[in-house]
Amino acid sequence: MVAHREFIGRVKRRAYRDQQYWSRPVPGFGDPGARLVIIGLAPGAHGANRTGRMFTGDKSGEFLYRALHDAGFCNQPYSTARNDGLVLRDAYITAPVHCVPPDNKPDRAEILACRRFLVRELAALKNVRVVVALGRIAFDSYLTVLQLSGSIQSRSSFRFAHGAVFHPTADGPILLASFHPSQQNTSTGRLTAPMLRDIFLKARTILR
Repeated sequence: MVAHREFIGRVKRRAYRDQQYWSRPVPGFGDPGARLVIIGLAPGAHGANRTGRMFTGDKSGEFLYRALHDAGFCNQPYSTARNDGLVLRDAYITAPVHCVPPDNKPDRAEILACRRFLVRELAALKNVRVVVALGRIAFDSYLTVLQLSGSIQSRSSFRFAHGAVFHPTADGPILLASFHPSQQNTSTGRLTAPMLRDIFLKARTILR
């Protein structure tokens, strides 16, 4: 992944040829007191790997931040660069993989290599009441963290489906599952803007 992210930063996409790519691990970001955590997949090749901020500078981010803004979790419905003024409100965004993987499909070894960072982030966020997992990999990664900590015995009773709601532990955060706002999902209509907005409106209702 290191070689891949750096290669993308050297070759670049034509539209961004005059820009300096971040091409380093992309950290999570947001409100340290957040009650909502959003877990994505990995940095986009010409989005977060270029801009240095999760879901920033690509179509997936446009889709996500519009939904977050509609639900009151950020101050503006777009994110184009790290200095564009975006502020997350009561929300924090991270991912199980922090470097852009080949074909946007991290393998098991790449997920395992980054897992300790997700574990530390979740441990540092003390007020979390809702976790939104964007996609099956995010869903499984969060449940694996719970399993490794002894909070759940197995992942087998949790089946991923868009809009599914789970209470993995009696006193822990509620887990909401959503399709990932990738172009593959949004361009085919598998995930629509109202569908994603409803996920975060549901999160808002739970937090109230």
